Amino acid sequence: MASLKLTNIAKSYGDVSVLEDINLDITPGELIVFVGPSGCGKSTLLRMIAGLEKITGGTLEIDGVVVNDVPPSLRGIAMVFQSYALYPHMTVRDNMSFALKIAKKSKEEVDAAVNNAARILQLEDYLDRLPKALSGGQRQRVAIGRSIVRDPKVYLFDEPLSNLDAALRVATRIEIAQLKESMPDTTMIYVTHDQVEAMTLATRIVVLANKGIAQVGSPLDLYERPENEFVAQFIGSPAMNLWPGVVTGTGTQTMVDLGGGCQAVSDVPTTEADMGLKVNVGVRPEDLLATEGTPVFTGEVHYTELLGEVTQIYFEPKNGDDPAIAKLPGIVRDLRDSTLSLGADPAKVHIFADGKSLLYR
Repeated sequence: MASLKLTNIAKSYGDVSVLEDINLDITPGELIVFVGPSGCGKSTLLRMIAGLEKITGGTLEIDGVVVNDVPPSLRGIAMVFQSYALYPHMTVRDNMSFALKIAKKSKEEVDAAVNNAARILQLEDYLDRLPKALSGGQRQRVAIGRSIVRDPKVYLFDEPLSNLDAALRVATRIEIAQLKESMPDTTMIYVTHDQVEAMTLATRIVVLANKGIAQVGSPLDLYERPENEFVAQFIGSPAMNLWPGVVTGTGTQTMVDLGGGCQAVSDVPTTEADMGLKVNVGVRPEDLLATEGTPVFTGEVHYTELLGEVTQIYFEPKNGDDPAIAKLPGIVRDLRDSTLSLGADPAKVHIFADGKSLLYR
């Protein structure tokens, strides 16, 4: 078990700042996932934790000890890379045991650690094979096994599934989730660009953007209660729809005039001081519903995708806003070029002012 504390962590390359004021407490046993757009610094932050990148500013503590200047080999950290980084001339057994042999562990200790990792990862039948005789998913399991045998304080995963095809990615993701369940006290930090990985694996998600942290929370917190428009549109696929409007009613429920005969009612509370406030109303595509009442949105369907469990609908809205997307349950045919009016449950309607959710004022 290990805790980590990041205080005012910063990283720059010369005059180019990559990360600023990163503050994060990671408790023992958590699986923390870093997500964010390309170039936001998530892999850089992971490499600073590993000791592979120098920290420009701030402090990193592992179990209360500042490790800024501690070399990677002494931090008690194991890292699983995107590229597997296996020795091609060594068998699976030798790849997994290499670090222990370098550390002068006894043959009994090495064998016990390798056999235990192989059992956990279902690699017992592959211990005498070379990496070239394994599938991509099996190679990734060997890379994970090589970390397990070291019994580190913290496991770091840098986009470990990005080289796998879709089916293998799903299978290996489930294996990582099961691995975490089998080691509940182990602290893991995982970098990915895949939202499904983040939502299904994480204890908490850290969303990185604009050189800092946009929001930290459980997967459902970020999905149901985003603090700002960036997180609202980054978490969830397709992204949350946003429409400009003006607050016309306040109280425990808020009314927003969206123009074009559309109106939103939200459970986000407001006060009389908010009357006339210019806001953006957000509704996720899956939360838009057919309605006979006053719609949140009206638009002309210009494209549909029949996905089986849902029909994904792309609109050209009548009020001149950006194109919108809705997901209706089941298969809905013959919608193209028709006009649909959709509503939403007030509990699923978000309101943002100056980019920030009114829930968090």
